[in-house]
Amino acid sequence: MNFNSPSSSSLEDCLEQVQARTFRFFWDGAHPESGLPFDKCFVSGDPSPDIVSVSGTGFGILAIIVATERHWISRAAALERLTTILRHLERSPRFHGAFAHFIDGATGAAMHFSEKDNGGDLVETAFLMQGLICAREYFQAATNEEEKLRACVDRLFGAVEWDWYTRGENGALYWHWSPDHDWIMNLPIRGWNEALSAYVLAAGSGTHPIGPENYHKGWARSGEMRNGASYLGTVLPLGEPYGGPLFISHYSFCALDPCGLSDRYCSDYRAQAVAHTRINHDYCMSVPGYRKAGVWGLTASDGPKGYGAFSPAYDKGVIAPTAALSSFPFLPAEAESALRAMLAYEDGKLLGRFGFADSFVPKTGWVAGTYLAIDQGPIIAMIENFRSGLLWRLFMKAPEVRRGLARLGFASTTHSIAPDALV
Repeated sequence: MNFNSPSSSSLEDCLEQVQARTFRFFWDGAHPESGLPFDKCFVSGDPSPDIVSVSGTGFGILAIIVATERHWISRAAALERLTTILRHLERSPRFHGAFAHFIDGATGAAMHFSEKDNGGDLVETAFLMQGLICAREYFQAATNEEEKLRACVDRLFGAVEWDWYTRGENGALYWHWSPDHDWIMNLPIRGWNEALSAYVLAAGSGTHPIGPENYHKGWARSGEMRNGASYLGTVLPLGEPYGGPLFISHYSFCALDPCGLSDRYCSDYRAQAVAHTRINHDYCMSVPGYRKAGVWGLTASDGPKGYGAFSPAYDKGVIAPTAALSSFPFLPAEAESALRAMLAYEDGKLLGRFGFADSFVPKTGWVAGTYLAIDQGPIIAMIENFRSGLLWRLFMKAPEVRRGLARLGFASTTHSIAPDALV
């Protein structure tokens, strides 16, 4: 495929090449010792800070699975890299089983995310576990290497004390705990947002499970996470006005399949993601500068003044390629249109060694000088779920996931999951 002539290439060619180019972030751009993906890499090629994002590692593991399946790398090379990653993760400090938000790429030491956030981050840990569980389900051969990988994943997952992060209460899980500052961050994980998979994994744990009441009272807020209002002509079942940044519909759904998924709060979780995406798209198409460039997608990303969580309710002119590209499963035609526009944008200005730059501002011509793990990873994962459903199938067959969904009262017609009685 010629990236300079996107209009003449098939969609399959475009998707294959964008995925493969973006995968280089996690393969060629990873830490040379640990194999862990850096939190960010620079478009210029300058060295990355020695900081690893734990959630970015989870998305990177999903990317390695996709690369193996599509033969961009060999199974042996994937296993070697994953074994190195797991070895470093096992030596990284954990806080009642949860990893820190950031860890040192060489030593695995926990790093401060903010002044008082130097301990466990349960949501980051959940996104890491998504990747690890998918890897365990993918590498199922009866070889010594793959058996060791599966055993290591089981140890890491089994060590997470999900129930401890309820603070002994019947309500929400809590996002952070610090050995120095205890629960001072005081941030309950309440829906609707990107963290649904944390509750599913917590409920499905065989060692430290939470109960349904934590989900219903904590996450769903006894139904208060419902929305039901109409925005730009689209009814939004759940969440904040206008839906918020698009990553909310991406991070958990990189692995958790929303297709055919329902519970008492939402009759169709894919419809929720479609509605969220539609509102974001239609808002962008109402802005002349975005419409003229043919681009859309507001989410959390780098911007001219730093990182921000952009949305229709907080629009600072910053478009992030991950927003539209990770939405292929929900609005494929609109995502394809954005993909082709971004490939052609200013003669390929957005595309570099690790895929698309993190973000850009059509009004001024500014382009971010960074690639972020938490933005590049969902591009690969969600495009793959659109193309083949691979990651969704892997995650939804895992016993922890099926058990967690059933315990919380979910049904999945796609994956033959029925809710437990009396949930």
